[in-house]
Amino acid sequence: MSLILYELRGADAARPFSPYAWRVRMALKHKGLDFETRPKPFTQIAAIAPEVGKTVPILVDGERTICDSWAIATYLEETYADRPTLFGGPGGLAAAKLVESWANASISARIVRMIVKDICDLLAPEDQAYFRPIREERFGMSLEEVQAGREERLADLATALLPMHLMLKSQPFIGGDSPLQSDYMLFGTFQWARITSAFELLEPGSPVAEWRERCLDLFDGYARAIPAA
Repeated sequence: MSLILYELRGADAARPFSPYAWRVRMALKHKGLDFETRPKPFTQIAAIAPEVGKTVPILVDGERTICDSWAIATYLEETYADRPTLFGGPGGLAAAKLVESWANASISARIVRMIVKDICDLLAPEDQAYFRPIREERFGMSLEEVQAGREERLADLATALLPMHLMLKSQPFIGGDSPLQSDYMLFGTFQWARITSAFELLEPGSPVAEWRERCLDLFDGYARAIPAA
């Protein structure tokens, strides 16, 4: 039986955009596992498996149901240890946890302010009514105000990405010569932005932009097949 991945979608079910679900999608492809996706809108997520969690991604593997992208990745590594490794050993696992924290706290936190209104525009009306007030309360202003002036904030994002920019001058992936879960965690953030917004975050030809292109080409262009905004 295939694994089942519950993830987030907007009005168009063919464009799943959760950055955390994309981390899991890429992990499943890396492991060579067959899986089925079941995209759900914001207003239906809490009812998927409330006993486990109220956010996506949620992975169902037979009798096991796991919530949270990190928990899913470590579950896949332990359960399918005979498949290609996601972390490359204990040291890689520890390093990936650092990348996850950096991606969430530094990179995603900057990017969301550049695309949050674009995300809302992709949602069905009932999900917009759910999404907008929560985010506007969180930011303390309208979504339009949050996203305004985003061009001026690109330099700040580039500064936050500088360590990766420098590293990628000497290796093609965060994982080294080939990608690991540390790559998929940051790639999920950029795939989220690619699907939800036409606003370009990266300077074309930069090491990080070229890394993103390499990630899009992985698994016969699996991630690239999802239409960009």
